[in-house]
Amino acid sequence: MTPLKADEIYGNWATLLLPINNDDGINYEQLESEIDVLIASNVNGIYSNGTAGEFYNQTEQEFDKVNGILATKCNAAGMPFQIGCSHMSPKISLERVKRAKALQPSAIQIILPDWFVPSMEEIIDFLKVICAAADPIKLILYNPPHAKRKLLPKEFAEILEAGIPLAGCKVAGGDEQWYKEMNAINIPFSVFIPGHHLATGIANGAHGAYSNVACLNPGLAQRWYNNIANHSGDPFELQARIQQFMEECIVPYIRDKGYSNQAVDKFMAAVGGWTPISTRLRWPYKWIPQAEVLSVREKCAELLPEVFTNQV
Repeated sequence: MTPLKADEIYGNWATLLLPINNDDGINYEQLESEIDVLIASNVNGIYSNGTAGEFYNQTEQEFDKVNGILATKCNAAGMPFQIGCSHMSPKISLERVKRAKALQPSAIQIILPDWFVPSMEEIIDFLKVICAAADPIKLILYNPPHAKRKLLPKEFAEILEAGIPLAGCKVAGGDEQWYKEMNAINIPFSVFIPGHHLATGIANGAHGAYSNVACLNPGLAQRWYNNIANHSGDPFELQARIQQFMEECIVPYIRDKGYSNQAVDKFMAAVGGWTPISTRLRWPYKWIPQAEVLSVREKCAELLPEVFTNQV
């Protein structure tokens, strides 16, 4: 797979959710099936080892096997893919990058060092070493709201102006001023925001989403992006219903019941029913019981019938 430049990283990218057996092992057969469905959905790309890929809770042997399967299938199908090499340990991240590079991903995702808040000097030093190890594969900086250090637009600019060849970032987005400041960065740089803000994000200059909507249904997420890109239909009407579903059916699991983001991502996949993987997470994180899928699926069908009818 040819490495992607910043202006080639756009659209709807689907996360690889990690299938977990009852014994806490990885179900590689289900993983392969999941990748096949994502490829058949014609998403703009697939990425591994994001939050829902439980990158923080894999052995290095498991990391290699998961990403070897993804690379083999995507390279055979001509599907762009990114490998998440994130880890709380900078040393383990670096070693993951060195091994992932050989799999020829389109890009590599990384988080900042996570035990103690890094200074800008430490961030730039960290990224310089990671970039050198990944070269010629470009990096995507995954900087979620719960990161120890949440970067401001001016800090992304500082990183790029220091000569760090980031291809893009995955962030929570922001208000009108935030988009204005991100758009003012004069070095090519792909900005990805959460999937349920896709229409608003692209209208304000974002390039796409590493999409939680693709967890619910990758085909729906892709058709929605295609409509936005082709200026077809009313993408904001669909966005409003997606956000209503999130607010009424998903956010309460995080806000009121204390579940993690990865728990709700896997739960949405079970609600959408496009993959046989369960809602189970790896120890010690708790998952939403499978028994709760049906009632939320019924609500989803009312608000978002497109999830089950293959239409937008």
